[in-house]
Amino acid sequence: MVKKDNKYAKMKSSSVLKQLGSDEKTGLTEKEAEKRLLRHGPNELKEKRRNVSLKIFSRQFTNLMFWVLFAAAVTSYFIGEVLSFWAISFIMAFIVILGFAQEFKAERAMIALKKIVKTTTKVVRDKRVRNIITKDIVPGDILLLETGDKVPADLKILNHIGLKVDEASLTGESEPVRKSREDLLFASTNIVQGKCTAVVFSTGMDTEIGKIAEMIQEEKEVTPLQRKVSWLAKLLAAVALTVCILIFMTGMVKGAPLASMLVVALALAVAAVPEGLPLTLTVTLSLGMHRMARSNAVIRRMAAVETLGSTTVVCTDKTGTMTKNEMTVERLFVNDTTVGVTGVGYKPEGEFIISEQQIDPKKDRTTSTMLKAAALCNNAYLFKGEKDWETVGDPTEIALIVMAAKAGEWKDSLEERNKRIEELIFTSERRMMSCVYESGKIKHVFAKGAPETILERCKYIEKNGKRQKMTKKEKDVIMKMNDKFAGDALRVLGFAYKKIVSSLTPENIERDLVFLGLTGMIDPPREEMKDAISTCRGAGIRPVMITGDNQHTAKAIAKQIGMLEDEKQKIITGTELDEMKESEFDKIVEEITIYARTRPEHKMRIIKALQKKGHIVAMTGDGINDAPAVKKANIGVAMGIKGTEVTKESADMVLADDNFATIMEAVKGGRTIYGNIRKFTTYLISRNFTEVILIFIGIAFFNFELLPLLGLQILFINSFDEVMPAMALGNEPARKGTMMRKPRDPKEGFLTRRNTTMIITLAALMALTALTIFMISDPFTDITRARTMVFATIVSMVMFIPFSFRALEESVHKIGLFNNKWMLPATVTVALTTILVMYTPITQAALKIVPLSLGDWSICLAAAFAMFIFMEAEKFLLNRKWSRPELPVIPKQAPPAEETKIQK
Repeated sequence: MVKKDNKYAKMKSSSVLKQLGSDEKTGLTEKEAEKRLLRHGPNELKEKRRNVSLKIFSRQFTNLMFWVLFAAAVTSYFIGEVLSFWAISFIMAFIVILGFAQEFKAERAMIALKKIVKTTTKVVRDKRVRNIITKDIVPGDILLLETGDKVPADLKILNHIGLKVDEASLTGESEPVRKSREDLLFASTNIVQGKCTAVVFSTGMDTEIGKIAEMIQEEKEVTPLQRKVSWLAKLLAAVALTVCILIFMTGMVKGAPLASMLVVALALAVAAVPEGLPLTLTVTLSLGMHRMARSNAVIRRMAAVETLGSTTVVCTDKTGTMTKNEMTVERLFVNDTTVGVTGVGYKPEGEFIISEQQIDPKKDRTTSTMLKAAALCNNAYLFKGEKDWETVGDPTEIALIVMAAKAGEWKDSLEERNKRIEELIFTSERRMMSCVYESGKIKHVFAKGAPETILERCKYIEKNGKRQKMTKKEKDVIMKMNDKFAGDALRVLGFAYKKIVSSLTPENIERDLVFLGLTGMIDPPREEMKDAISTCRGAGIRPVMITGDNQHTAKAIAKQIGMLEDEKQKIITGTELDEMKESEFDKIVEEITIYARTRPEHKMRIIKALQKKGHIVAMTGDGINDAPAVKKANIGVAMGIKGTEVTKESADMVLADDNFATIMEAVKGGRTIYGNIRKFTTYLISRNFTEVILIFIGIAFFNFELLPLLGLQILFINSFDEVMPAMALGNEPARKGTMMRKPRDPKEGFLTRRNTTMIITLAALMALTALTIFMISDPFTDITRARTMVFATIVSMVMFIPFSFRALEESVHKIGLFNNKWMLPATVTVALTTILVMYTPITQAALKIVPLSLGDWSICLAAAFAMFIFMEAEKFLLNRKWSRPELPVIPKQAPPAEETKIQK
């Protein structure tokens, strides 16, 4: 798929830079970049040209309800009911317009959702490295890419270190390709190892992937929940149409006119078929997801909404998710002495203190070398902006260059005198990073990483400028101080260096290093973490910390945020996990709260063990190696700020603020949306079958002339009056008790036995109540008034009953009548529409109704209110039969959770 004859493939990088008018060190100026952005356009793939409005509009004519109405209109026309023909035609137009408006609104919400997570890329501009929005990249930009980055445009490599790229999106090859200087990189491919500096030569639709963009447009997602509701709608439609046919045949046997009976049967079909279910579901899901995005939980796959409500375990990183990820170096351990460092944040102002006395760290050779190692073995950037200090890079590395700058060791100045010629990148498997610098003919290695890993590579230790052999006693002292720092909730790094006297090879770079010292940096917990952990447990969800940090640091942070309630909760390290057999781990996996010093493959093992126990697992991840675990989890959660593009694409949800508390908000949002879907589904089905039961009884016990409702009256109620309350139920706000219930069983049916009981009893009682009103209105004397009374009674029920459906298990008195801002306007709309129709001569004639007196209305409203009271009483009785515990305990054993994995 990639063209072999790309002209930039044969050109030298220097020629490419010259042709593009760029420079590797200075990059483009902002003014020049703005000109090129106007000339070339945004760096984004344009979606396949399609008229969304026309597509949504045409979809309205695939609605079964529309064609049933069409048949009813045609039948009315041919039997001479011209007024009914025009009335039904108006209803058809109304349904098409309403469906279009709702779907268009949902489509707009989904488009807005896609724009919330904005990817950024490191770019050199005006001699500075900065993060810019990826779509603002232009030809000539100099990009800095590293492991986990998605290549944002077509590029020419200028420099690289150990670069491997996954080009499967373009070539289909599953094996990563090793790249060298002068090679090309293509948009949509992924950096899986190493780093590089490259120049952009094509953006947007001019890239190789842009040329085939229309062929790779994704189809619209259909979720398991949508399939489930669609299946339910079809099942109910089959039942309803069977009943309608039965009613039609019964009417014919009793001698009813064929044409009139056909209109009634068609009207009943419209009433009974819950065609509004799929549309209401789509609107509820899309608008609900948009609300969740405003709380920083961006749902990438609709199916995640359903699974969120079933989550029983949340496995999360510590750094940046539970903590602020705002690192500040507070202490050094060098020359067997603890040195305090003052100052907070990223402003390079502070002092170095020993025993309350300020010192100059540059006067001590070992301390000075350690500060240089911190600044040079580093890929972050610190520079003075227009108003304040600006940074680019990982917060840990930023904290180190700020610490060095406080002592006057500026990274920029050091790199002018020392040229980086090699780098061994940090990975979660290696747990260290090394850089080789050349100054004249002298080469030095500077290394940093986990203290125990650094110590393994050290043969010597330096104190007060003098090198000596590393002994076991020295190592014990260092590890003891490491544990002390970690116990104070500090993140600890070790530093080492060496001078290379022999030839440089990958094998000898990290061999026989000289240990320099430790740094301890504070990363305070987020203020909201205690409440988030409490909410998590209250919702029946167990939080689990998985971190690459020392177990002492992890334990200290866990205690601060209330995650460790007692000493019985287990903490194990990655090494201990490696030594465990599967059977041993399976026995204790539910007892472990903290996993420390872990590697990405450990996450996969933890997920599998928890899923084997029946848990629905949410797993966070940020690095490229986390992607398999994020994909394996029932809910994969990627970090929006520090997460790699590869991990984000594997995830079901992206946290825009990298905050654990946002996961809890997402769970709350997911539970609320699923609960709302159940509410409007139960409401619509119970309402739809009310008229079916009513007409069936009428046909069975009366003549056709004495039917309680006419076809057009049924059409009006179901087309105009039901929709608004259903939409209001779909937008019901979350309530306080939402996070005090146990997770929903993923195997639980969409319509529970409790709700099915409610549907049957309510539909039957509403039908019987309407029939009673019909009988006391003396239909034998004035059939039009009697039907009008039934019509007004059912419309009144539509106004009262939805308030009770706002909570299927709680009393409406408990949740409050008016805290759903959509319900009251929906009710008022129903009331005004009905009054307009009942007191306008032309609609009176079309619907064959008459104006009612205040006394008549009082009877109708009283009957409807009685149904409201009945439903409240029924909820109370059903709660006694099917009680739900408020504060659950997660069962030790449950059926396997594999099948709840989102289809990706």
